[in-house]
Amino acid sequence: MWFQNKCSPALILTFLLHSSLLGRDFDIVSFGAVGDGQTLNTAAIQKAVDATAVAGGRVVFPPGRYLSGTIRLKSGVTLHLEKGASLLGSSDLAHYQRLNFLALVMADQQKDIGISGEGVIDGQGKVIAEAVIGPIKPGSFPDAGEAKRPVIVNFRNCRGVTVRDVTLRESACWVQLYRDCAQVRLENIKVRTMAAVTNDGLDIDGCSNVVVRGCDIDSEDDAICLKSSRKRCENILIENCRIRSSCNALKFGTASTVGYKNVTVRNLEIYDTYLSGIALQIVDGGVMENIHISNVKMTTTNNPIFIRLGHRNKDGPVGAIRGVTISDLTAEIPNRKKSEMNKFPSYWRHLCTTLITGSITGLPGNPVRGVTLRNISIAYGGIGDAPKPDHLLLQDLGKIPQHAQNYPESKMFGVLPAWGLYGRHVEGLVMENVSLKVTGTDYRAAVILDDVRNLKLDRFQILSAGKEPPMVMNDVVGGTVLDSRGPGGAAGWIEKRGTTKDVVSR
Repeated sequence: MWFQNKCSPALILTFLLHSSLLGRDFDIVSFGAVGDGQTLNTAAIQKAVDATAVAGGRVVFPPGRYLSGTIRLKSGVTLHLEKGASLLGSSDLAHYQRLNFLALVMADQQKDIGISGEGVIDGQGKVIAEAVIGPIKPGSFPDAGEAKRPVIVNFRNCRGVTVRDVTLRESACWVQLYRDCAQVRLENIKVRTMAAVTNDGLDIDGCSNVVVRGCDIDSEDDAICLKSSRKRCENILIENCRIRSSCNALKFGTASTVGYKNVTVRNLEIYDTYLSGIALQIVDGGVMENIHISNVKMTTTNNPIFIRLGHRNKDGPVGAIRGVTISDLTAEIPNRKKSEMNKFPSYWRHLCTTLITGSITGLPGNPVRGVTLRNISIAYGGIGDAPKPDHLLLQDLGKIPQHAQNYPESKMFGVLPAWGLYGRHVEGLVMENVSLKVTGTDYRAAVILDDVRNLKLDRFQILSAGKEPPMVMNDVVGGTVLDSRGPGGAAGWIEKRGTTKDVVSR
């Protein structure tokens, strides 16, 4: 027989006994799996995978609860969970194997693989996470021990990956990691995970030709996160997703060694997010270019936009951000109580920061280049009519830290002297049909632009006034202000400071 040199005699016999001549489905129960939620089914499920790999097809989980350790997926095989079926991750670390991470379902250098069906994969990660991380003090980030905690899905160096329709729950670490893969399609995946810190909903690291569509993600850590550890993330489409995070909803980084190119994101609903709705970051020497994000609705999010070029890799080159367009976005940044932000594991309470100013920041001599904000409306709650001791004031622009080597996060600069947007070290900033308003009271300027070159404001509106000038330009060189206005349409709404020159209003 053609497969004799590829399989053991026992596996050949198993294949002959259990494969259907009428189809390509292989039922795990016929390989000895028991769906009682207590029997460990790792060996039975792996036998089904190995047998299916001979001819290609689906490993079918019928209704039931199937406990397992690591399953190694092979080329041509799809795990299919029927409605009412649950694959449960073991709470015993000894039952897991390691790729780069421990994982419940893993694959390395395989092709045409997938997961499908209306069933559930439940990592049951709370027990392992608590055992690994241990007691921690509130407010101090723990040694997360990510390498010691299993993810649910870990596919690496694979080609032709399809995951659709399943629900992924309660991972002990990240929920799903696709690293250095090509031709990836992720559709209609539902994620619910609050079992651990660093509970990312979806991580795409160094992948190309990826579609993420129709996903519904609620995660403790970043909901959809693009990374670039060894390869560039490129040719990515993310659309029609609903996402929530106790950290950042849509995030590029922090791993950004190579970078991101040709990424389109559209039609997102972002809600109840404790840091940034959109966070775009290059801090490890990579290049971010040709990024288009559109049709985004944010509600109850603490920061709308955070674009950051840093230099965490202090012994390597500074990276670059160029060619980013964010359009057709509405954002509500409310002044909500910290007690309302309580979606964390029981042993962990993050120090949430509300009302974080949107920011675009590069470094001296290394600006963020070519950012366009178009058709943007932001409503901001307001921090009151007077500064507090920890606030950075307008007269202290030079004292705002650069934090070049710091971990990038929207709250990294503290309470900035602008409520709507703070831009520093930026070249080629365009804001078209952008409106900013405060729903409460805020004494600060709406916008501060510091060391900005080649600025264009077109139909830009600041609808709310505080005690400070609505817009402050400091060391801005070269700009055009078209059909734009401050609160009430009053003249003199832009204050120019420092070496600001060649800014023309029409």
